[in-house]
Amino acid sequence: MMRIFSAAGAIVLSIACTTGFAQSDAISNSTANTFRIAGTVVNAVTGGPVRGATVAVLAVEDSHRIAAVQSGNDGRFDIEGLSAAKYQLIVSKRGYSTAAYDEHEEFSSAVVTGEGLDTGNLVFRIVPGAVLRGVITADGGDPVAQAQVMLFQKPRGHQPGGRIVQVDTALTDDTGVYEFANLAKGEYLLAVKAEPWYALHRGGARQRGAGETNQALDMAYPITYFDSTTDEASASPIALVGGSRVEADISLHAEAALHLDVQAQRKQDGSIARPELRQAVFGISVSNDSAGFADATQTGGTEFSGVAPGHYELTQGDPPRVVALDAAASQQVEPGAGTPAVAVSGTLQTATSAPLTGEAVVTLEPVDGAQGFKPKVSEFNHGAFSFAAVPAGAWKLRVEQSGLQTPVFSIAVGGRAHQGGLVTVQDRPLTLLVRVSADGMRVEGFARKGEKGLAGVMVLLIPKDAAAFPDFVRRDQSDSDGSFVLRDVAAGQYTVVAIEDGWGLDWTRPEVIGRYLPGGIAVRVTDTLDKMVRLAGPVAVQER
Repeated sequence: MMRIFSAAGAIVLSIACTTGFAQSDAISNSTANTFRIAGTVVNAVTGGPVRGATVAVLAVEDSHRIAAVQSGNDGRFDIEGLSAAKYQLIVSKRGYSTAAYDEHEEFSSAVVTGEGLDTGNLVFRIVPGAVLRGVITADGGDPVAQAQVMLFQKPRGHQPGGRIVQVDTALTDDTGVYEFANLAKGEYLLAVKAEPWYALHRGGARQRGAGETNQALDMAYPITYFDSTTDEASASPIALVGGSRVEADISLHAEAALHLDVQAQRKQDGSIARPELRQAVFGISVSNDSAGFADATQTGGTEFSGVAPGHYELTQGDPPRVVALDAAASQQVEPGAGTPAVAVSGTLQTATSAPLTGEAVVTLEPVDGAQGFKPKVSEFNHGAFSFAAVPAGAWKLRVEQSGLQTPVFSIAVGGRAHQGGLVTVQDRPLTLLVRVSADGMRVEGFARKGEKGLAGVMVLLIPKDAAAFPDFVRRDQSDSDGSFVLRDVAAGQYTVVAIEDGWGLDWTRPEVIGRYLPGGIAVRVTDTLDKMVRLAGPVAVQER
């Protein structure tokens, strides 16, 4: 199996190549002990052959390029002189989404060479990239230049805790046009942030008596979603398929800008506890460039000016309090308003107590959506994460690496640990020790249909403990010889199932996956020195 780490659905992979490939630019000496990978690159939409596509063979361990060729006029490619091993197979061509072999969601199949393995008749289907473009206009139909158009993608497939992610940003040109090209199949959302070109925001006590002219110019655009709504929950998803060209125009409507007066409180050291006003789009914080800060040192008051109507979170005071504002009119925020908030910080470890390495994103999501608070997101940096002000209440902590969810085994506070990712915030700062599943146990095996290994099969490891479902479920895709590896497995009792064409199944529902359990293989995972469990026999592939 090959894990795919993507941006906008396209594999982030650099393949250095020139247009002058013959049939191979590496490993050309064939011997009796070498093997070949060959097949045809075809358009997944039309079924026709794709000429001039770069087919690269990469090492599974580090994605190092071993060989590369270009497909011929008939779409055929042939790479010879390969050792017996597992390889990643990647195809790229301008106008198509770069893809791994037999790709499903974030999974794909590695190609395994060796005696008795047929790797000479592969069919590699690649999807033409989609284009999403449109025009941003204002009142009266005038184009809006330099508008920030944010592109988000909804989770692909069925992923517990899957969240909407931002995949790209574009600025409109002088005619209000934006364009996103070479997008992968999926569902997307658009949000636009802009400022009226004529906006002149009054601010500070000295300008409160500004005349009618200034009031007419004191305007702002609320963040607006496709299809021209300012309500995030009403945003219309845009479905893209391979090769599609979709027009998505958005109209902005200017509204009177708001002014928020906040009492600037002082910290114990005498410095100002500067209030912060934030706005989130699909759970992702965006800056409020039009919101100003004035008069704090002279009058003890703070005014945020030029604020567009919308939902905001205001952090004020020391210790901080967080106010959820549905701002529809200018207002003064009382110093005691809001929910008490505390700092939450911590470190991440693997299940074996080793420090977690690499990049990660840590998210706190409110368990009770009625709190009105948005998820909090922190980058994991140098072994630690931190949230400056988290309101009191119950929160679910999630960890994500390279776009993939990494389930949380346990959280320890003050030396006392509990299973799962629930965090209860009260009136004191919290320091957490979070253990996640990275670098845990592995379960290896083969998926077979009859006596033959089958590629592209969805393999699942289902915990016997219902309380661990679905967070501790593991998935993989079988390689060309039917082999699979289920990684980062917690100790416990499981059943391994293999489902042909199972990628459309909502496996997160116990009643759906339950009917496949009788045909699976039971396995018990314990902490062992080699961190590996090999199944004694193959897993029978079941039909969907």
